[in-house]
Amino acid sequence: MKSVTEVFQPLQADDPVQVGDYRLAARLGAGGMGRVYLSHTRGGRPVAIKVVRPELADDPDFRRRFRREMEAARRVRGAYTAELIGGDAEGAPPWLATLYVPGPSLAEAVARSGPLPVPAVLWLLAGVAEALQAIHGVGVVHRDLKPANVLLAADGPRVIDFGISLASGVSSHTATGAAVGTPSFMAPEQASAAEVTQATDIFALGQTAAFAALGRPLYGDGPGVSVLYRIVHSDPDLSQLPEQLRPLIARCLAADPADRITAAEVVDRCRRLLGADLEAGVGPAAWREVKGPDPEIPPPVAEPTPLHVPPLGTWPYPPDAAAPVSAGGAGDDEGRRARRRRTALVTTAAVTAGALVLTGVVMLLGDAFGRLADRAAQGPSTGASRSADPSGSAGAASPGPGTGNPASGPTASASGGPSAQPTPEPYNGVFLDEKSSVGIRDGERRTDRRGDLRLVCDPGRCELESDSSVMVQLFGQEGNGLDMCRLMLRSATEHSWPMAAMAAGSRLCVRHPSGDIALLVVQVKSTYLPASSSDFVTADMTVWRNVFDRRSASSR
Repeated sequence: MKSVTEVFQPLQADDPVQVGDYRLAARLGAGGMGRVYLSHTRGGRPVAIKVVRPELADDPDFRRRFRREMEAARRVRGAYTAELIGGDAEGAPPWLATLYVPGPSLAEAVARSGPLPVPAVLWLLAGVAEALQAIHGVGVVHRDLKPANVLLAADGPRVIDFGISLASGVSSHTATGAAVGTPSFMAPEQASAAEVTQATDIFALGQTAAFAALGRPLYGDGPGVSVLYRIVHSDPDLSQLPEQLRPLIARCLAADPADRITAAEVVDRCRRLLGADLEAGVGPAAWREVKGPDPEIPPPVAEPTPLHVPPLGTWPYPPDAAAPVSAGGAGDDEGRRARRRRTALVTTAAVTAGALVLTGVVMLLGDAFGRLADRAAQGPSTGASRSADPSGSAGAASPGPGTGNPASGPTASASGGPSAQPTPEPYNGVFLDEKSSVGIRDGERRTDRRGDLRLVCDPGRCELESDSSVMVQLFGQEGNGLDMCRLMLRSATEHSWPMAAMAAGSRLCVRHPSGDIALLVVQVKSTYLPASSSDFVTADMTVWRNVFDRRSASSR
C-alpha cells in the first residue's frame, strides 16, 4: 500500500494545470483509462479528476460509450458510493470528477495488513451491497467490481468507477462483444461474453469479500485465460474461508445467475450475522486499524491574480505636472492641453507597438509561407513526417485528429505522396508469455517466438525482447503518445527492456524497422522472481503506421 507521503504526488511539467473549472493540486495515480488528479470544488471539497488517455480519446466509439455511461452514473446516489459530480465527454481530453475518498483501496489495505477480520468483512459486504443497490437502482451495472474499486473510508466502504468500465473497455473488451472486467473477479457469464446483469455484480461481490477474508483471489493467480477457465468450469473452494462467511459467499457465487442472492438480501444477512457487533460499531473499528491514518490533503490551488492595467488616460499626473485649477482659469486650459499631450503620446506609443507586433506577425507568416513554397517546389520526401523533422521541431506541431496531437502539416506516405494524419490502430489485451510473441506489423499474437516482441525470463530477470525493433520506456512523461515516442525513439538503440523497471500503467515505445511506432501500456505484470512458467504480461498496444523518419535517426 502507498504510504501517506506517496498518496499525493506533485504535478509535473506534462500535467495539465486545470481541467474544466477545476485547478489541479496533485497527482493521485494512473489507471487503464488515464491519470487521476486531486482538485477541489469552489467550496473547498476535495474531488478526484480522471483525465482520459489520448489514445482512448481519439476513438469516437469510446467517446460515445463514455458519454452514455457517465450520464447513467451521474444519477447514482448512495452512502457507499463516490458520487460523480461532473465531467465532459466532449472535452479535449474527456474527463470526469468524483468526490475524493480519503482512504486506501481494499487491495492496498490487504497488501499492507493482510486479510480483514470477520466483522470487517461483514461490514464490507453490507456496505458494498448497499452501494450496488444504489447503482442498480438507476439501471447501471458496475461490470468491474473488484478490490481496487472499493475504497475504505473511516465510516465504511465506497464503490468507485461504477458504469464507467464499459466505456473504457480497458480490461478485456473488444469491438466484437468480448467481456469487460478483470479476470480474477468476473462471473461465469461475463467470462463467456454472455448477458451481463445485476447478478453479475453479486458474483464479483462474493469474490471481493473472499479476497478480503483470504488475502488473495478466490480462484487463484496466473494468466487471465487460466483464471477464467477455472471460474467457468469449476466450483470455488470455500474451505479456507472463515466458517461464518461461507454460506453467504456461496450464495453470491452460485453458477446460475438466477440462484444468486440479491443485494438487499446480502445487507439483511450481514446485519443478522453482525448482531450485537453492529450496535457496537465493531466493523468500522476493525478496519480503521487496517486502513491506517488519513493522508493530509493538499489545500486548494489559489486562483491566479489577474494583472490590472489602468485604461489609457487615467495614469497619475507626474510630480512636475501643473495641478488643475478652477474652471475658467488659465491653469485649467493648460491642464487640459497637458492631458491631451499625454493622451496623444500614450496613444501614439500604443499604435506604434501594435504596428510593430503586426509587422512581426506578417514577417513570420511570410517566412512560413516561403518555406512551404520551397518544400512544394522540391517535392515530397519519402517516408518523412513534419513531426519527425531532425531539427527537433516535433513539439511545435499543432493538434490534429487521429493521434491527439500530431503534426498539423500534411504527412507523407511510404510511397512519398501526401496522406491523411496518422491513424492509431488499437490492439487491446495483448498477452505475452514465454511461449508466445506479438507482431507489430499485423498486431497478431503468435503461439511461437517469431513475432516482433517476446517475453524472456531467466532466473532473476524478465525482459521484453526484439530482434529487429528498438524500444525505450517513457518515465513521467504523459504528453501525446505518438509525438513523445517519435522524439524518444530517435536515439534509441536497445533491443530489450527489463520488466523490473515497469509496472501497471508503464509505457514502452517500440520502433519497427518499417517505420511503424508502437506504444505499449502495461495492464498486468506477473513476472515473479525467480522466474516461473506462469510469468506473463498483458498490455494495450497502439500502432501508428509509417510515421518514423528513418533518415533523421540515422543522421544522429
